[in-house]
Amino acid sequence: MKTLSIAIGLLAALPLAGCISFGATPPDTLLKLESAAQVPVGQVQNSATAKSIVIGVPVTPQSLATQRVPVATSATSVAYVKDAQWSEPPARLFARLVSDTVAARTGRVVLSPVQAIAEANDDLEGELRSFGLDAATREAVVTFDGALQRAGQPATEKRRFEARVPVTAIDAASTGPALNQAANQVAAEVADWIGR
Repeated sequence: MKTLSIAIGLLAALPLAGCISFGATPPDTLLKLESAAQVPVGQVQNSATAKSIVIGVPVTPQSLATQRVPVATSATSVAYVKDAQWSEPPARLFARLVSDTVAARTGRVVLSPVQAIAEANDDLEGELRSFGLDAATREAVVTFDGALQRAGQPATEKRRFEARVPVTAIDAASTGPALNQAANQVAAEVADWIGR
Protein backbone atom coordinates (compact mmCIF):
# COMPACT_ATOMS: atom_id res chain seq x y z
CA MET A 1 0.00 0.00 0.00
CA LYS A 2 2.85 2.37 0.87
CA THR A 3 4.51 1.67 -2.52
CA LEU A 4 1.25 2.45 -4.28
CA SER A 5 0.97 5.80 -2.46
CA ILE A 6 4.54 6.75 -3.47
CA ALA A 7 3.89 5.78 -7.10
CA ILE A 8 0.67 7.85 -7.21
CA GLY A 9 2.53 10.84 -5.71
CA LEU A 10 5.30 10.58 -8.32
CA LEU A 11 2.82 10.31 -11.17
CA ALA A 12 0.94 13.36 -9.89
CA ALA A 13 4.21 15.37 -9.78
CA LEU A 14 5.22 14.58 -13.38
CA PRO A 15 3.04 17.25 -15.05
CA LEU A 16 4.58 19.87 -12.74
CA ALA A 17 8.16 19.00 -13.75
CA GLY A 18 7.92 21.16 -16.88
CA CYS A 19 6.76 24.15 -14.83
CA ILE A 20 9.61 24.21 -12.33
CA SER A 21 12.41 26.72 -12.94
CA PHE A 22 15.61 26.84 -10.93
CA GLY A 23 16.70 30.33 -12.05
CA ALA A 24 16.03 33.12 -14.48
CA THR A 25 16.33 32.36 -18.16
CA PRO A 26 19.67 33.75 -19.36
CA PRO A 27 19.66 36.31 -22.19
CA ASP A 28 20.47 35.21 -25.74
CA THR A 29 23.91 36.87 -25.56
CA LEU A 30 26.22 37.80 -22.70
CA LEU A 31 28.32 40.98 -22.47
CA LYS A 32 32.11 41.07 -22.20
CA LEU A 33 34.89 43.65 -22.34
CA GLU A 34 37.58 43.85 -25.02
CA SER A 35 40.78 45.85 -24.52
CA ALA A 36 41.55 48.40 -27.22
CA ALA A 37 45.27 47.83 -26.50
CA GLN A 38 46.67 44.32 -26.90
CA VAL A 39 50.13 42.77 -26.59
CA PRO A 40 50.96 41.27 -30.01
CA VAL A 41 50.48 37.51 -30.26
CA GLY A 42 53.81 35.73 -29.83
CA GLN A 43 55.58 38.64 -28.13
CA VAL A 44 57.69 37.40 -25.21
CA GLN A 45 57.55 39.36 -21.96
CA ASN A 46 60.27 38.81 -19.37
CA SER A 47 60.24 40.16 -15.82
CA ALA A 48 64.06 39.98 -15.78
CA THR A 49 64.27 42.69 -18.43
CA ALA A 50 61.08 44.70 -17.77
CA LYS A 51 59.28 46.01 -14.70
CA SER A 52 56.48 43.84 -13.39
CA ILE A 53 53.18 44.59 -11.72
CA VAL A 54 50.39 42.67 -10.03
CA ILE A 55 46.89 43.92 -10.83
CA GLY A 56 44.28 42.74 -8.37
CA VAL A 57 40.58 42.22 -8.98
CA PRO A 58 38.97 45.36 -7.54
CA VAL A 59 36.49 45.25 -4.72
CA THR A 60 32.95 46.35 -5.56
CA PRO A 61 29.80 47.53 -3.83
CA GLN A 62 27.04 44.93 -3.59
CA SER A 63 25.21 46.44 -6.59
CA LEU A 64 28.17 45.34 -8.79
CA ALA A 65 28.65 41.93 -7.16
CA THR A 66 26.38 40.43 -9.80
CA GLN A 67 26.51 39.76 -13.52
CA ARG A 68 23.61 42.13 -14.12
CA VAL A 69 24.16 45.73 -15.29
CA PRO A 70 23.07 48.37 -12.75
CA VAL A 71 21.24 51.57 -13.64
CA ALA A 72 21.33 54.45 -11.15
CA THR A 73 17.72 55.66 -11.28
CA SER A 74 18.27 58.26 -8.52
CA ALA A 75 20.88 59.13 -5.92
CA THR A 76 19.52 56.40 -3.65
CA SER A 77 18.10 53.70 -5.93
CA VAL A 78 19.37 51.16 -8.44
CA ALA A 79 17.60 49.06 -11.06
CA TYR A 80 19.09 46.66 -13.62
CA VAL A 81 19.08 46.73 -17.42
CA LYS A 82 16.55 44.25 -18.78
CA ASP A 83 18.14 41.31 -20.66
CA ALA A 84 21.71 42.58 -20.12
CA GLN A 85 24.11 40.27 -18.31
CA TRP A 86 27.92 40.01 -18.14
CA SER A 87 29.68 36.78 -19.07
CA GLU A 88 31.38 36.88 -15.64
CA PRO A 89 31.47 39.34 -12.71
CA PRO A 90 32.36 42.84 -13.99
CA ALA A 91 35.24 43.27 -11.51
CA ARG A 92 37.10 40.34 -13.10
CA LEU A 93 36.36 41.57 -16.62
CA PHE A 94 37.64 45.04 -15.68
CA ALA A 95 40.81 43.68 -14.02
CA ARG A 96 41.61 41.64 -17.15
CA LEU A 97 41.03 44.68 -19.40
CA VAL A 98 43.31 46.84 -17.21
CA SER A 99 45.97 44.08 -17.24
CA ASP A 100 45.89 43.88 -21.05
CA THR A 101 46.02 47.66 -21.39
CA VAL A 102 48.88 48.10 -18.91
CA ALA A 103 50.94 45.36 -20.57
CA ALA A 104 50.39 46.82 -24.05
CA ARG A 105 50.84 50.51 -23.22
CA THR A 106 53.69 50.30 -20.69
CA GLY A 107 55.63 47.17 -21.58
CA ARG A 108 55.17 45.98 -18.01
CA VAL A 109 54.92 42.27 -17.30
CA VAL A 110 51.61 41.66 -15.52
CA LEU A 111 51.98 38.85 -13.01
CA SER A 112 49.50 36.94 -10.89
CA PRO A 113 50.01 37.11 -7.10
CA VAL A 114 51.44 33.57 -7.17
CA GLN A 115 53.92 34.41 -9.94
CA ALA A 116 54.99 37.57 -8.11
CA ILE A 117 56.13 35.92 -4.87
CA ALA A 118 59.82 36.12 -5.76
CA GLU A 119 59.57 39.39 -7.73
CA ALA A 120 60.07 43.00 -6.66
CA ASN A 121 57.01 44.39 -8.40
CA ASP A 122 54.47 47.17 -8.21
CA ASP A 123 50.97 46.33 -6.97
CA LEU A 124 47.69 47.87 -8.14
CA GLU A 125 44.55 47.33 -6.09
CA GLY A 126 41.38 49.36 -5.92
CA GLU A 127 37.62 49.67 -5.84
CA LEU A 128 35.34 49.65 -8.86
CA ARG A 129 32.78 52.12 -7.55
CA SER A 130 30.61 52.52 -10.65
CA PHE A 131 30.21 50.22 -13.62
CA GLY A 132 26.79 50.75 -15.12
CA LEU A 133 24.38 53.31 -16.50
CA ASP A 134 23.12 56.63 -15.15
CA ALA A 135 19.46 57.05 -16.13
CA ALA A 136 19.38 60.80 -15.43
CA THR A 137 22.32 61.69 -17.71
CA ARG A 138 21.92 58.73 -20.13
CA GLU A 139 25.57 57.78 -19.75
CA ALA A 140 27.62 54.68 -19.15
CA VAL A 141 29.77 55.40 -16.09
CA VAL A 142 32.96 53.67 -14.97
CA THR A 143 34.57 54.93 -11.75
CA PHE A 144 37.69 53.26 -10.36
CA ASP A 145 39.61 54.25 -7.21
CA GLY A 146 43.14 52.95 -7.74
CA ALA A 147 45.73 52.30 -5.02
CA LEU A 148 49.27 51.85 -6.35
CA GLN A 149 52.14 50.52 -4.25
CA ARG A 150 55.37 51.02 -6.16
CA ALA A 151 58.19 48.56 -5.42
CA GLY A 152 60.60 49.92 -2.81
CA GLN A 153 58.35 52.85 -1.88
CA PRO A 154 56.78 53.00 1.59
CA ALA A 155 53.81 55.17 0.53
CA THR A 156 50.72 54.14 -1.43
CA GLU A 157 49.47 56.42 -4.19
CA LYS A 158 45.71 56.74 -4.63
CA ARG A 159 43.83 58.21 -7.56
CA ARG A 160 40.23 58.26 -8.83
CA PHE A 161 39.48 57.65 -12.50
CA GLU A 162 36.14 58.15 -14.19
CA ALA A 163 34.83 57.95 -17.75
CA ARG A 164 31.35 58.76 -19.03
CA VAL A 165 30.07 57.73 -22.45
CA PRO A 166 26.63 58.78 -23.77
CA VAL A 167 24.07 56.07 -24.54
CA THR A 168 21.10 56.44 -26.87
CA ALA A 169 18.87 54.23 -24.74
CA ILE A 170 18.88 52.36 -21.43
CA ASP A 171 18.78 48.91 -23.00
CA ALA A 172 20.89 45.80 -23.55
CA ALA A 173 22.02 46.82 -27.05
CA SER A 174 23.47 50.17 -25.92
CA THR A 175 24.99 48.94 -22.67
CA GLY A 176 27.91 46.75 -23.81
CA PRO A 177 29.59 49.08 -26.33
CA ALA A 178 29.27 52.15 -24.10
CA LEU A 179 30.66 50.44 -20.99
CA ASN A 180 33.45 48.86 -23.03
CA GLN A 181 34.45 52.31 -24.32
CA ALA A 182 34.33 53.87 -20.84
CA ALA A 183 36.30 50.98 -19.32
CA ASN A 184 38.99 51.30 -22.00
CA GLN A 185 39.29 55.03 -21.33
CA VAL A 186 39.78 54.40 -17.61
CA ALA A 187 42.26 51.57 -18.28
CA ALA A 188 44.35 53.82 -20.56
CA GLU A 189 44.47 56.52 -17.87
CA VAL A 190 45.48 53.93 -15.26
CA ALA A 191 48.26 52.66 -17.55
CA ASP A 192 49.56 56.21 -18.07
CA TRP A 193 49.51 56.75 -14.28
CA ILE A 194 51.49 53.57 -13.67
CA GLY A 195 54.02 54.51 -16.38
CA ARG A 196 56.90 52.46 -17.66
